[in-house]
Amino acid sequence: MENGLASNSMRYYLLGERAAVLESVRPADLACQRRIWWLAQTLTGAPGLTDVVPGMNNLTLIFDPDAGDGEAWLGRLRRGWAEAQEAAPRVRRVDVPVRYGGRHGPDLAVVAAHAGLSEAEAVAAHASADYVVYFLGFQPGFAYMGGLPERLATPRRAEPRLAVPAGSVGIGGGQTGIYPATSPGGWQIIGRTHLTLFDSRRAEPSLLLPGDCVRFVPREDGDD
Repeated sequence: MENGLASNSMRYYLLGERAAVLESVRPADLACQRRIWWLAQTLTGAPGLTDVVPGMNNLTLIFDPDAGDGEAWLGRLRRGWAEAQEAAPRVRRVDVPVRYGGRHGPDLAVVAAHAGLSEAEAVAAHASADYVVYFLGFQPGFAYMGGLPERLATPRRAEPRLAVPAGSVGIGGGQTGIYPATSPGGWQIIGRTHLTLFDSRRAEPSLLLPGDCVRFVPREDGDD
């Protein structure tokens, strides 16, 4: 065992000539994610690395091939994982007000039907959970969150929309997330928030950061 995780629960591989990847073969897991955060922090700034990219239960090292070959970096990942600890969780909680359903959440009925719930029950289930931001990706400020109640997991749309409005709260498989900017997207849209998820003029451009605890708070039209 490696700190509570079986050694065969991780795989290591090269991605092209400049990247080495560590990836869990198990479903998304917060304990694993915290170890990935710790390892990413430990390796950031290491000579020969040009970038360290933590993802959802995976970690990618972008390296200078002139400073070391890929097999050496895979070995570094294996040794690092064997020693990895769980990074201390962030203590910051962010409440996200959401107007669910209707014009704000055109796919709420789809999610509710898939779960065998009424729309009100689906909203209550989504808003009752504590979510943890695993990583940012897809767009600047787009937070991939773990913690979605299993019964709400819904496949992505067969045909993505050409324009999903900024602030849209969606479900894609077993994850929930918020679109920071208007863009194409295939997640099931169940609501929308007025919060600005990403603003390059802020000292910290992204409202949500890895490790944050997020709660969705239902609002009605006309509420502040």
